[in-house]
Amino acid sequence: MPKTDLFDMTAAKVGEIELADAVFGQEVNGAVLHTVVVNYLANQRQGTQSTKTRTEVEGGGAKPYRQKGTGRARQGSLRAPNHVGGGIALGPKPRDYRYTVNKKVKALAMKSALSAKVLENKIFVIDDLKMDEVKTKTMAQLIAKLGEDKKALVVTCDKNQNVYLSTRNIEGAKASFVGMLNVYDLVKYDKLIVAKSAVEKLQEVYA
Repeated sequence: MPKTDLFDMTAAKVGEIELADAVFGQEVNGAVLHTVVVNYLANQRQGTQSTKTRTEVEGGGAKPYRQKGTGRARQGSLRAPNHVGGGIALGPKPRDYRYTVNKKVKALAMKSALSAKVLENKIFVIDDLKMDEVKTKTMAQLIAKLGEDKKALVVTCDKNQNVYLSTRNIEGAKASFVGMLNVYDLVKYDKLIVAKSAVEKLQEVYA
């Protein structure tokens, strides 16, 4: 069963915490991580890109010149794709990029991402991660003291407005909570700063 240090809000070590093997001690599956990250990014796409075909481009109603006798190739419209200002052949149209991934695959990817943080010593558990007021300086100091990596994901058990507001102006940092935690963020951010209560919740959900 993996163990990691337990810190307070001043980044001082106050003890150790045991992590569940079923969540934080799994073998890292790179293929599953890739599958779930690609799925997440695809689901974020708006799919609103659109190009005009030759039927949608304005103009081009008249035949530009007669069919025969000019020595040039026959043309029926100046709005055909081979002309400047013409329509686009086979261009993108609005579409839905969303697709689903099996729930068990998503759960395995989450366990792999969390286990990778433990293996890399990039997880920092805070005994009581909460703030009585919005204070960006306090959060910035905590992130700076917990390792040299600048990109940090701060995770609480439930949505905490003070933590969120204190983190959002820090470059390279993001605040989230267990209900919104995703594999993409775990892979994207170098270090994971997580509340002890959030760890317990993750173990309850994924164990």
